[in-house]
Amino acid sequence: MPMRAQPALLAVPATLTAACLSVMAGWQRGGFLAERVLWIAVGVVLVVAAHVLPALIRSHGWRVRLVGVVLWIGCMAATCYGHAVFFLLAQKHAGEVRAAAVPAVETTGRNPAVIAADRASVVARLARVTERRCAEPCPSLRIERATLAARLDAIDVEATEAKRQEAAQDRADAARAAAVADPVTGAVTAFGIPSGRVDLIAGLAFAAVLEAVACFCWLLALRPVESLKPNTGAAVTPVTEPSNAVTEPAIEPESAPVKTVDDVTRVAAAIEAGRLRGTVTEIRKYLGCSQTRASEVRRQVVSAHEVAS
Repeated sequence: MPMRAQPALLAVPATLTAACLSVMAGWQRGGFLAERVLWIAVGVVLVVAAHVLPALIRSHGWRVRLVGVVLWIGCMAATCYGHAVFFLLAQKHAGEVRAAAVPAVETTGRNPAVIAADRASVVARLARVTERRCAEPCPSLRIERATLAARLDAIDVEATEAKRQEAAQDRADAARAAAVADPVTGAVTAFGIPSGRVDLIAGLAFAAVLEAVACFCWLLALRPVESLKPNTGAAVTPVTEPSNAVTEPAIEPESAPVKTVDDVTRVAAAIEAGRLRGTVTEIRKYLGCSQTRASEVRRQVVSAHEVAS
């Protein structure tokens, strides 16, 4: 089947891109090497089938078209699902890379719970020492009070530092969690839509648009042009009417060549647009002329097409 160059310039890259997505999705979904190879093969076959089936079944009857449409819908669904798997996994990997770029906060010192227990013990000892009474000045009692008070101050400083580190750790965890999510997904979730659902819908939408572009471009690139080629069954028709072929040029007016050129242009445009088949019978019905004129117009259209190609 001949291929038109301009639509093929977009159809081929679209199919290659979709095939690469299927390769990546199959590689990610498989475990063993054989499983990955089979997943890749299935994905590539479904991609190619989804892209070229509409163009292949266009010239067949309605029964073949019906079966082809059912198969095409299945191929499109499977292909979009495979592409969505790739998009979701790729987005997950990108989130992990962004999260790894967030600086890690290392906590030093004791656990806040241990610090709180130590402080409670020091406060209790300080309270007992404070309640002691001496009849005479007791240097040891004053020293113990001062020691416990200093230790309590040190514990308070340690507790403050532990709280500061804990707050920094919480901020780093929040930044890491925000980096995992896609920025656009995070903005959409503000409307109350779960992030997982947004990612799935976005992946399916990307896959559907890519597949639609590829299918449409292949539909244009593989557009049938065999109707412009000579029809051997109808080519002998003008020969069977020699009387008309001889007398017609003599009775046509001076404007016949202009009219013939205009008819050729109309017929070529109609065939190019897909509104007319390039047979003598169809051209005769389209122009409302004789079979000889239709055959002549068809011959000129074929000649013009061969020169252009």
